[in-house]
Amino acid sequence: MPYSVNIMPNSDKLNLLGPHVVALVYDGLCTFEFGVAYEIFGLPRPEMGDGWYRFSACAIEEGPLRAAGGLTVQVDHGLEVISGADLIIVPGWRGIGTPVPAPLIAELQAASRHGVRIMSLCSGVAVLAAAGLLAGRKATTHWRYVDSIAARYPDITVDADVLYVDEDNVLTAAGSAAAIDLCLHVVRRDFGPDVANSVARRLVVPPHREGGQAQYIETPVLRQREGARLGPLLEWMREHLQEEQPIAALAARTGMSMRTFQRRFEATTGMAPGEWLLSERLRRARDLLEKQAAISLDDVAVASGFGSLATMRHHFRERLAVSPSDYRKRFAVLKTIPGKAHSGFPSGTA
Repeated sequence: MPYSVNIMPNSDKLNLLGPHVVALVYDGLCTFEFGVAYEIFGLPRPEMGDGWYRFSACAIEEGPLRAAGGLTVQVDHGLEVISGADLIIVPGWRGIGTPVPAPLIAELQAASRHGVRIMSLCSGVAVLAAAGLLAGRKATTHWRYVDSIAARYPDITVDADVLYVDEDNVLTAAGSAAAIDLCLHVVRRDFGPDVANSVARRLVVPPHREGGQAQYIETPVLRQREGARLGPLLEWMREHLQEEQPIAALAARTGMSMRTFQRRFEATTGMAPGEWLLSERLRRARDLLEKQAAISLDDVAVASGFGSLATMRHHFRERLAVSPSDYRKRFAVLKTIPGKAHSGFPSGTA
């Protein structure tokens, strides 16, 4: 006999007052990506207070609903639950060319008109594209599906070289593990970096990867001794972001030749030394902009190692597509008040 899994929503718990996240379920469901959505938005997190996300699963069609791994899924809610959503998540779809049911398209279009955020994970981008939600927008998906989406929907700018794309109410993630990055990005937007980092620690994953980071890097599995050898240097580099860090000096600190150092650094981090240093300086600047409202932009630039506001502004626009001042307006976080959802979601929704 087949074995089924019943997905229990946490939205039925009356003590939760936060944004309502609805994840779609359908025959051919990608278990991993749905699991990511549930793990981040659906697990009970009493330490977050009653302002944490409410979570519901939504069956878009009648069963049986089979999921990857030989599971049959039972869901308590149908499409009617979408009307109360603040964020809708579309896990990997069952095929780039597989038709999307008309009732689902209508619900997604209505939700979009009301300002509800809609997120796709991996091949779930096909659902958003079919609903016309990505027309004239930039989006991403797993690198294997980029050409197919671009060919089917020429009005979408498909970026194969990023982990995720956030265009306010429409968000798309690249393949598989990038779903974790995008979901943490949403938590970061809604509740701030400290809460996002806490969730990341529970998941035992890095707290934040930039959306602009390449999704496909041909890097061998790290050898333990390489990470151990460069670990102290990486910490030193983080602690001295305000200083010049020429490659020759960094190589000398490790006792390696420049050529060997550059090769091992990239094997360990996935980036060249200069790229890694820029990423860390951007991370420091973002952290200061989010947490230290009293610090001037010029001081943030110096403290982050950019030297000048002009240089920091250039890299923010190039890597994050936003100016430092606009980033601060968008992400600066006051203390999260227990029981209050962050203003990143539209008000007045269930």
